[in-house]
Amino acid sequence: MTATARLPRVRASELVGRGWLNTGGRTVTLADLRGKITILDFWTFCCINCLHVLDELRELEEQYRDVLVIVGVHSPKFVHEADPVALAAAVERYEVHHPVLDDPDLVTWSAYTARAWPTLVVIDPEGYVVAQMAGEGHRHNVEVLVRDLVAEHEAKGTLHRGSGPYVAPEPRAGTLQFPAKAVALPEGRLLVADAGHHGLVELEADGETLVRRIGSGERGFTDGGPQDASFAEPNGLCLVPDELRAQLGYDVVVADTVNHALRGVRLSDGVVTTLAGTGEQYMVGAADNTDADVAGPRGQKLSSPWDVVWSDALGSFVVAMAGNHTLWTFDAVQGSVRPFGGTENEGLLDGPLADAWFAQPSGLAVDADQRIWLADSETSALRWVDPVALTVHTAVGEGLFDFGHRDGPADQARMQHPLGVAVLPDGSVAVADTYNGAVRRYVPDTREVTTLATGLAEPSGLVTLSTDDGLALLVVESAAHRLTRVPLADGVGRTIDGGAHRTQRPVTELAAGDVALDVVFTPAAGQKYDDRYGPSTRLQVSSTPPELLLDGAGDGVPLHRTLRLNPDVGQGVLHVTAHAASCDADPAIEYPACHLNAQDWGVPVRLVADGPAELALPLHG
Repeated sequence: MTATARLPRVRASELVGRGWLNTGGRTVTLADLRGKITILDFWTFCCINCLHVLDELRELEEQYRDVLVIVGVHSPKFVHEADPVALAAAVERYEVHHPVLDDPDLVTWSAYTARAWPTLVVIDPEGYVVAQMAGEGHRHNVEVLVRDLVAEHEAKGTLHRGSGPYVAPEPRAGTLQFPAKAVALPEGRLLVADAGHHGLVELEADGETLVRRIGSGERGFTDGGPQDASFAEPNGLCLVPDELRAQLGYDVVVADTVNHALRGVRLSDGVVTTLAGTGEQYMVGAADNTDADVAGPRGQKLSSPWDVVWSDALGSFVVAMAGNHTLWTFDAVQGSVRPFGGTENEGLLDGPLADAWFAQPSGLAVDADQRIWLADSETSALRWVDPVALTVHTAVGEGLFDFGHRDGPADQARMQHPLGVAVLPDGSVAVADTYNGAVRRYVPDTREVTTLATGLAEPSGLVTLSTDDGLALLVVESAAHRLTRVPLADGVGRTIDGGAHRTQRPVTELAAGDVALDVVFTPAAGQKYDDRYGPSTRLQVSSTPPELLLDGAGDGVPLHRTLRLNPDVGQGVLHVTAHAASCDADPAIEYPACHLNAQDWGVPVRLVADGPAELALPLHG
């Protein structure tokens, strides 16, 4: 990014919040960071795009550790994320190796006018804000900027090398660390995705006795035997149908989330094989999501697969592709992996699968009628797919900003970021209601929701078990690092009304009538707009409620648009999605590096007299 592409020199605001993590109890001020390049990463731990940014920054953080300080500013979306204990667990779970400011009241978020998760703000060694960028996919551009800032401030004598304020926490001991999902094996044992240890754990039927580990325990992407293979935060597990195991040569399919891959595990000897994915993330709108030099599914990039289930109706595995809000199918026999449902827009929209909107689908289960049930986490929704009619339907849930813990009729019920589902023998559906610490039950015939269990620590996966004492649910209690059995003696549950909530963020005041929307994008230094495969930009706009927008909704190419806001509605949320592609500008480069910058905004707005008639959103390269 060139100096002319940077923001005007504005002093950075002080970092204010409830407290700090990863600093040994010390408060960090901007004065403490003087002489360092600082990146503020505004994130919330439910957000898959925020988790992608954490991974994008890891190598950069290590490479420039003596001159760069990354500060995570945690600005929560859900009520549960404002719990300091939950935040501490998330910082440990996702291996955040930098200081984190706990900002539950969005004080620092507001001071830096952040409007989207994630947002990056770059501060130079003299304490001035030099760049702000929303969304993921900025790693290359941030690296260019950091390199330029190092050279500039080393020459000026304002760069101070040395260690930063990060203090590593004490390591945790235990058989499981942030387990994600589990599956019952044919002989009665259990296989657990041990995400915090980057591997799989086989346990006896008691759910406690260790049989063996599969995976080295180190974050990585290597095939091989149980001690040599490596994973990166694996989640979903699915048994291969009996009739296909000998043909395919593996018994379990693993959603290897941070490796953006599907892996196969042969239980007889623990050998791990990559089935699909290159190890690199599929980027929305990018031209290189398929590696032409690698045939079949292993040449196709994926995006944070979170769960996987077998569908008899489709004759293939269905994958919850949380990273780009879609469903995919993996046909292991034919050797193909392809999109199955969703437009890559984040939200809740039912109807034909090709037009549907999902929001981080994270849990899957198939019932006796072959319906595919899914936990759509960011909309706090339980939804189902008809694989024959190719349609999607919502059973419980309202949208991206509506959640709570309320039982009763499905159209009034609320959940909070559920991550797992299981079908019970009577056809009802159990939901791991993760951020409510509960297991919920939905009955399709009556469309009623009840609560089966509460007081759980971030339940993320469910397994239905038949025991000597009757039917039970095995709950993967992720934040408690254990498996817990919940008896289902009557299977009815109880009714709880803990209220409904909406995500609360600072409201942007705008004028009624015509408002100029401007998504500001500037390619990084040495880059230009990439229009080799068509238009390099795309803008989509909608609103909640839909009546807020009298004009300006829909898709288009330019990043500028005039919106007409309805004075009779008064307030709501503008949903804006922007894409901008750029690539190396030097014609001498035979194979230019290309980048897609993409971001979704949900901007709460209130219409007021004499309010601003323009809304600018940053999408810097």
